[in-house]
Amino acid sequence: MPSNDNKWGIVYCPKSGAFRPQRKWEKVEKCLKDKNIDYDFVQSETSGSVERLVKMMINNGYKTIVVVGGDSALNEAVNCFMQTPKEMRDDISLGVIPNGLMNDFAHFWDMEDNDIEQAVETIAKHRVRKIDLGCIKYTNEKGEKCHRHFLNCISIGLVASVIQKRRKAQGAFLSKLSFIPSSLLMIFQRLEYKMRIKIDTDVIDRKVMTVCVGNAQGYGFTPSAVPYNGLLDVSVVYHPEVVQLVEGFYLLFSGKILNHRSVHPYRTQEIIVEKAERAQISVDGRLMNTPTGPFKIIVQQEVINFIIP
Repeated sequence: MPSNDNKWGIVYCPKSGAFRPQRKWEKVEKCLKDKNIDYDFVQSETSGSVERLVKMMINNGYKTIVVVGGDSALNEAVNCFMQTPKEMRDDISLGVIPNGLMNDFAHFWDMEDNDIEQAVETIAKHRVRKIDLGCIKYTNEKGEKCHRHFLNCISIGLVASVIQKRRKAQGAFLSKLSFIPSSLLMIFQRLEYKMRIKIDTDVIDRKVMTVCVGNAQGYGFTPSAVPYNGLLDVSVVYHPEVVQLVEGFYLLFSGKILNHRSVHPYRTQEIIVEKAERAQISVDGRLMNTPTGPFKIIVQQEVINFIIP
């Protein structure tokens, strides 16, 4: 295997719908050259090509792999990492330069969307922390046993639908405020889903608006979750009364959603979803095919080397 121990392998993921998407790479490239960073880069052609390109980087011996992208691109990268033998994976570190519609995992580490210099300096310092990943284990429509890892969160129900609408938002609505118009439209439809969920010894068997399982902050719904304590935070949200909606939005955007009376928080290593009728499922901000039958969500401790500020 060729060796690229000191050279960064960079996967550039253009932001979907952005005006002049190459402009971001031009800024990144200038910063890398100004700081005399030795690197090679490839550009993803489609939203699903990141995994293949990261695998190519790993096979070519890069020890520092950098994703210029958002939560979905990072998700593809870590899933590629987890297909790599542990002894090889332990020698590779993952870094990020935020460039997505959603960059919540980067925000968890206080990385700013447009501060390219901060991100490059962070990766150059190479301060690495082993972090946890969540993992959903399910059966697909073909009867095959499947799994998918996640860095940030899995959303089941309303929030999965809202996140999908947020990805399609344009202009000013690309900010966190893009949740508001989508959420209002869907909440007033009083969308609820019949679910049966086991969390440790607790069984929830009732209509639920949304469930968020967070390895990190979960787009505001698991604000206390951290990807290094070996636990997942779970927020089960029952449908609030209309008069509670304003309070709910305020608490969500101020990071205090767990104080809302309709939100029921848990902390666990495993959650079993026996039933989630008609509910969409989002993994790190991207919809997945709905599992057939029950599925399980677990945490895997200290499995990825992530470069942090």
